[in-house]
Amino acid sequence: QVQLVESGGGLAQPGGSLRLSCAASGFTFSSYAMSWLRQGPGKGVEWLSGIYSDGTDTYYADSVKGRFTISRDNAKNTLHLQMNDLKPEDTALYYCALRRGTVVRAPQEYDYWGQGTQVTVSS
Repeated sequence: QVQLVESGGGLAQPGGSLRLSCAASGFTFSSYAMSWLRQGPGKGVEWLSGIYSDGTDTYYADSVKGRFTISRDNAKNTLHLQMNDLKPEDTALYYCALRRGTVVRAPQEYDYWGQGTQVTVSS
């Protein structure tokens, strides 16, 4: 019954910004840490960012630290990823995901995934 639906992807110029959203349902959203992961063309899945259940702690991969910001609105069961200073290497399918435990970097440890939203960064 867990459902995760990403939105907000699209085309951006290098140096531009996009904001992704993930609508969650089918579970007690406020009780779980959440993460964003992505898969670029010809690449494996990369963990990007995680956020504690109440939003008090956030975590980032080195590749996006200082450029991306994860946040959540527990009243609306929504997860967000603000992406600034986008680079061509950010082109990927972006997923939100849930793991029943602490935030980890290994994609295979995540139990539920959304369908993904495509981000393309190109001039």
